[in-house]
Amino acid sequence: MLILSEAEVKTCLDLRQLLDALASGFKALSGGKVVNPARPQLDIPQAGYSLAMPAWMAGMHLTVKIVNVFEGNIAGGIPSHLATIHLFDPATGMPVCVMDGTYITAVRTSGSAVLSVRELARPDARIATVVGAGVQAGQHLNLLPLVRDFAEIRVVSKEFADAQALAARHVGVVAVSDLEAAIRSSDVVCLATHSYEPVISADWVRPGTHVSSVGVAPPGGELPVSLIGRGSLFVETADAFAPTPVGSCELDGLDPQTGTELGEMLLGLRPGRVSAEQITIYKAMGVAMEDMVAADLAYREAVRRGLGRTVSL
Repeated sequence: MLILSEAEVKTCLDLRQLLDALASGFKALSGGKVVNPARPQLDIPQAGYSLAMPAWMAGMHLTVKIVNVFEGNIAGGIPSHLATIHLFDPATGMPVCVMDGTYITAVRTSGSAVLSVRELARPDARIATVVGAGVQAGQHLNLLPLVRDFAEIRVVSKEFADAQALAARHVGVVAVSDLEAAIRSSDVVCLATHSYEPVISADWVRPGTHVSSVGVAPPGGELPVSLIGRGSLFVETADAFAPTPVGSCELDGLDPQTGTELGEMLLGLRPGRVSAEQITIYKAMGVAMEDMVAADLAYREAVRRGLGRTVSL
């Protein structure tokens, strides 16, 4: 069985290839080609929770991610989201690989959101604002330049010093302090926080804007629900409307017909952006298909380059 560290996984993932692989994965998901069962959650009182996320499709390994979310870790300098990904031979069930899943969790989540920017933002979008200064915000800043030639990419955080520190690590990114002014003048808005309440007002979003949201913080959430009534909503799957931990807390109780699966739009089954004035919204909750396609890319590249360590169980 192959063991891949976080550093090895990072070197094996090309971000442009990841965006294309995610697009193919969303098409397969909406086309009924992916086995992607609901994820069970194991709660640890006053500490955190653990999710098991399995997925499989023809041509891939059986993939199971175990992700543990412990918010208190941040104070100790440990990531709040920790994960491992396990690959199994679909013909025999034999274990093939165990790899770090913490980096993949971060990059596939932001990758899916930035894929939505690629497919749904106006072609002439010039200004993007990322709200948040954590791991997800940083990954957004890595990926956004790959899908549009933005004139300006901004980052805003609750603490301005955090936004400054993050911007300093990315060429051409600027930290701004006035959140409302930034949103009102943006063509793309990427929410990447752990807020239990909306971080922006729906009224700030101007016509033609694309808004993505990846934050997961039940029972509230970072995305203002009232914004959905002003635009067109896109989701990973219809499961987004189920109660947590399967679905998104902001969408719980809404009619699933309110949203279009990203894969349905990519397959041409339902429309995406249809006008320059349309507000488009992408709300993510994370699906195991994303882990599967990212892990497959990393594993194949690691094997090609002879990376990792082989062990016998």
